[in-house]
Amino acid sequence: MSITRGPISQFIEKNYLHFNAAALMDAAKGYETHLDEGGKMMVTLAGAMSTAELGISLAEMIRQDKIAIISCTGANLEEDIMNLVAHSHYKRVPNYRDLSPQEEWDLLENHYNRVTDTCIPEEEAFRRLQKHIHKIWKDADNSGERYFPHEYMYKILLSGELEQYYEIDPKNSWMLAAAEKNLPIVVPGWEDSTMGNIFASYIIKGEIKASTMKSGIEYMAWLADWYTKNSSGKGIGFFQIGGGIAGDFPICVVPMLYQDMEMHDVPFWSYFCQISDSTTSYGSYSGAVPNEKITWGKLDIHTPKFIVESDATIVAPLIFAWILKQ
Repeated sequence: MSITRGPISQFIEKNYLHFNAAALMDAAKGYETHLDEGGKMMVTLAGAMSTAELGISLAEMIRQDKIAIISCTGANLEEDIMNLVAHSHYKRVPNYRDLSPQEEWDLLENHYNRVTDTCIPEEEAFRRLQKHIHKIWKDADNSGERYFPHEYMYKILLSGELEQYYEIDPKNSWMLAAAEKNLPIVVPGWEDSTMGNIFASYIIKGEIKASTMKSGIEYMAWLADWYTKNSSGKGIGFFQIGGGIAGDFPICVVPMLYQDMEMHDVPFWSYFCQISDSTTSYGSYSGAVPNEKITWGKLDIHTPKFIVESDATIVAPLIFAWILKQ
């Protein structure tokens, strides 16, 4: 039976025939084939994809079980929730390339933190979330309980406490979709985020113990267990948006299991795609071509490999639209 596709999929299939456009199409079809053959997919989020409102397409991918697990930076974890509760207070600066140092300082003075063309409002976003998450951290601390960073975020979302602030359609929040499914998430380097900095401040002030937050090492140990339990059959694919720690941390679970745990029946990642515009040079992880990962024991010679050298805010929603048959 032929698949009826929506207008977005029809458009890209007709027009995206060469260069990065063709790579996008090939990667999308490879992702779909991987799922159709019983595989699972990890999606990794670097950069500021949540502030770019990737949730509009990512949330539906989660709801339709097209993603089995996510790895993301602490910024992406928190910024989707901030967009959910403070969207109308965000400020767009389309002429951001022309801003003078004085104009940047003025944004700071007015409590706006700029991410390219989008300014996040400190009071309505950061402080609003801080007020509610602090209580959850403190309650766990008082009870001697410990959780991962994303688990605290799930608790606050599922409690309904933030519903009073919702400023976008909740179906466009990928974190809310993930919380409702209890989707596995790993957040390497969570400390490098606004909420991470705020948590550190409570430790310094003696209000909360550092051990109340589970660590990145514990995330890796948890991921090792999850990978071994889920990599049978077609295996697990790796869909990497950007580069950095969100991608490199989880992909290393395979060589860690094989080389350090000496588990020689561990399957390689069974699909790989990276969307990045990083230059292939100078030792950067973001700019490394997929074949380099063969030498690190992350990918097999025969792993389907795709790289789309373009803007992820353009490419990822189109690939997701193909997977969702939109």
